Amino acid sequence: MSSSLIGQRNAQAKATELHAKASPDFAAKLLETQALLQRAADEFSPVTQASSLGAEDVVITHLINRMQLNLPVFVLETGALHTETLALLERTQAHSQAPIQVFRPVQSSVMAFVRERGQDAMYQSIELRKACCQVRKLEPLGRALQGQLGWITGLRQEQSTARAQVPLIDESEVASKNLYKFNPLARWTWGDCGTTSRTTRWTTTRCTTSFFPASVARLARVPSAWAKSFAPAAGGGKTRRPRSAGCTSKLDGVGVM
Repeated sequence: MSSSLIGQRNAQAKATELHAKASPDFAAKLLETQALLQRAADEFSPVTQASSLGAEDVVITHLINRMQLNLPVFVLETGALHTETLALLERTQAHSQAPIQVFRPVQSSVMAFVRERGQDAMYQSIELRKACCQVRKLEPLGRALQGQLGWITGLRQEQSTARAQVPLIDESEVASKNLYKFNPLARWTWGDCGTTSRTTRWTTTRCTTSFFPASVARLARVPSAWAKSFAPAAGGGKTRRPRSAGCTSKLDGVGVM
């Protein structure tokens, strides 16, 4: 094994170890998160959690169940999820006391898009990726949020430069859609999430709990045009972890594993 490869593996191991540790003020952040979830359930009903089954969402679902809150959960099953993610969805449905509702895209719309653009269109350009997400994610998301006063996401300030100012309560869509967005993990670190997810019954998949630095360009099978949209200049970077190469979007709150 070459010295450069050994060095890369050692660096990744150190990064993984660093980001597996909870922050010194984790206890205070946990109390803040629990208080926000309780407030959302008490004062803003109906509210639902948007889960991509990532580590952050697993943590939130765990807290909702542990606190026995009246907060249902929804998952967007895009038709392009990893087998591991689908298995995690089944386990979550089996063990969660909170209702887990699955929303899928309109099959005829998906088939029309594939016929016109091809199965791998989302990898060809940012524009086609957005068009794919419109069919597979935005349309079912609209149905999932219909009639809701608020939704809960796993967005964190640490995830990217574009999310550095993510608030605990986002009121930017209240005037236009009468919709609040709650981000109870906004101030959490990746280490906080990892520490919590390892102590819950909501087991995660390898792709949700592995640490990847900066950019999805490390995934060799992901074409550069697609990967570059996640680079720091495009709002990605920092400690953001790559989503599945099956169906991915920067759509805040509903990234799909």
